[in-house]
Parts: sequence; C-alpha cells; structure tokens
Amino acid sequence: MNLQGTKRKITYVATYETLALLFGTLGFFSFSDSSLERSGALAVFGSLFSVSWNFVYNSLFERWEATRLTRGRGFGRRVLHAVGFEIGFLVVLLPIAAWWLEISYLRSFALNLGLNIFFLAYTFSFTWCFDRVFGLPSSAAATNDSAKVL
Repeated sequence: MNLQGTKRKITYVATYETLALLFGTLGFFSFSDSSLERSGALAVFGSLFSVSWNFVYNSLFERWEATRLTRGRGFGRRVLHAVGFEIGFLVVLLPIAAWWLEISYLRSFALNLGLNIFFLAYTFSFTWCFDRVFGLPSSAAATNDSAKVL
C-alpha cells in the first residue's frame, strides 16, 4: 500500500501519537513524583503539541528532502529526521514540564532527556516500520530525474 500526501501525514501522526500518549504518560508518572492524572495531562499536552509539530516538521523535512540529489531514506537521513524532531520537541516541553510537575529545570531536563532518548529510538523505529507498511513518501521515492539540484 502506497500512502501519500495529507492522508499519509494524518495516518502517521494519529498512529504515532496514540502510542506516544501511552508511553509519555507512563514515563512522566514513573520518573516523577507526580500523580497519574498530572502525568497524563502533561502527556496529553505533549501529544497535542506533538501532533501540530509533527505535521509542520514532516512537511518541512519532506520539502527539504525533495531537494536532495540522493533519494531514499538511509540511516543518516532517518537519524537526522528523528533528532531534528526531538530537539524541537525538547525546546517546548522542558519548561512546561518543569512548571506543571513542579520540578526544577535540571530535573525536567533529565526527565525530558530520558524521554527524548526513548522517543528518538521510537521515532526512528516507528518511521521505518511505517515506511515499510505504507511505502516511502514521494519526496524520498526513487525517481528517474537525476537533474535535481541541491
């Protein structure tokens, strides 16, 4: 099945976030002194932010990717994709988690770093599996047009 465009992005985000909400709630709850309710609320915020960030980030990444001479998604490009997403997410979630969970910025950083390491592997693995099931997006698919410019 080859899924493209907006349908691809919506399917990706919905599937990714459903699993991420569960993992995020469990992560915040397990590694903070906060209640399950507060941890869940923070995970819901993180998920809502992530949905919009995911859509924007993937659109920008695919626009950039379409300008590359090398097509496909090798290991390096997948790492770049996952790291870029997680850095953007960390910048927003770190201060919000410190405030909401009533913890120091240092503890929030450690908590978010642990979650980011987990989600870095999760994002990499999820995207690889998603591409295997639904095919590569047109921005990464092989083409006969070798005249693309950086």
